[in-house]
Amino acid sequence: MGKPIRVAIAGVGNCASSLVQGAAWYRRRPRSGGGDETPGLMHDYLGGYRPGDIRFVCAFDIDKRKVGQPLEKALFAPPNCTKIFCREVGPTGVTVQMGPVLDGCSDHMAEYPDGQRFIPARKDPVDVAAALRESGAEVLVNYLPVGSEQAAAWYAEACLAAGVSLVNCIPVFIVSDPAWARRFTRAGIPCVGDDIKAQVGATIVHRTLARLFRDRGVALDATYQLNTGGNTDFLNMLARERLRSKKISKTEAVQSELERRLPDDQVHIGPADYVPWQKDNKVCFLRMEGRGFGGVPLNLELRLSVEDSPNSAGCGIDAVRLARLARDRGLAGPLLSASAYLMKHPPRQMGDAEAREAVEAFIAGKSKR
Repeated sequence: MGKPIRVAIAGVGNCASSLVQGAAWYRRRPRSGGGDETPGLMHDYLGGYRPGDIRFVCAFDIDKRKVGQPLEKALFAPPNCTKIFCREVGPTGVTVQMGPVLDGCSDHMAEYPDGQRFIPARKDPVDVAAALRESGAEVLVNYLPVGSEQAAAWYAEACLAAGVSLVNCIPVFIVSDPAWARRFTRAGIPCVGDDIKAQVGATIVHRTLARLFRDRGVALDATYQLNTGGNTDFLNMLARERLRSKKISKTEAVQSELERRLPDDQVHIGPADYVPWQKDNKVCFLRMEGRGFGGVPLNLELRLSVEDSPNSAGCGIDAVRLARLARDRGLAGPLLSASAYLMKHPPRQMGDAEAREAVEAFIAGKSKR
């Protein structure tokens, strides 16, 4: 094992559960061979770090079933519903602390049964920056609910105050915002964001197919991507006012692969509905309509079903290690290649093949950004 990477988590939900489970699972799992052959990883060995080198040292939440609990217990508390593939993740020595509520919980979620909603703890929030410093955290992973713009900014400020790198996994534009980017650069802190892609999810598949249409000379005229799921992320997103940045993020991720942008009324990408019995299973329905040789119409329809949170953790585990690698090298500000490869709304969009090459160059030390 390499040196430990000391990680803090904001939001102990399904995605956090999968990330923590994954670090423990790969720590225990014997490697299957040389190189990067360990199943389920884009990189087994990344710049001197393996997944098992990640140590969780601090966690924040607002749910009364999680605040005050050991992290290894809070990960499996309701309303979390993701697949459990590694229950033995502790003891971590981490107690979940009360974070600021702000806009981190949508009011409509109070109407649902206890097992499907957040139940805010009635405690005063801790000083997040002080807690980060005390824990020795080097990277904070932001897993707050979609639409938590005030709360995300609060944690970003705490990272700046504590000298901690931010991996922003939600569609609140911080790393991709020039003003925030300048502040992280001036503070000497690397960051990765915004809005994490899944390992093989709706956005990366949609981008790949859009690129295929373009490369094969097919004019794309219209497309939609409709997603359903039963976790608290989908429940939270029933409040449509919380979806503004999410729709921008997902739409721009696809539009950026097109030779010409589609008119706004010809592209629809975003969550469709909350289906409680699906739990953490996410189902994507995708349709693309275009014109091929001679202007003859063609269309493509696809259905993708994935366990949402482990799919996200497959990219999160690389984002954390890339942030730590950047810290080792004394870099600051947004990591452009890592953000383009792992995030839907990076500071600079790249094609996925280009982004992958850029990340490999960064890992090898051939590129600083």
